[in-house]
Amino acid sequence: MRIMTSVEAQNHFGELIDAAQREPVTITRRGRPVVYVVSQQEYDELTKRLAINQSQVDIEKAKAAVAAFRGKGKGGAVERLLEDRKADREREE
Repeated sequence: MRIMTSVEAQNHFGELIDAAQREPVTITRRGRPVVYVVSQQEYDELTKRLAINQSQVDIEKAKAAVAAFRGKGKGGAVERLLEDRKADREREE
């Protein structure tokens, strides 16, 4: 991964853009990383992976909530599930 200071990035902006098309570029300020510059393609791939991962986490949370609800032998609407989960959290606190 290429590293540039913020001053270098300002003074060589075209070079920064060209480099970011090939690999992510780290921009530093006072020796610390402050931003990463990536190509549009890399950004799209990263955000797609994040969205898929978040969807999987949400699905697993929903499955766990349904399993916990069913495990208590209760039936009913989603509103009842939410009320019961809230009551469970309050009891745990």
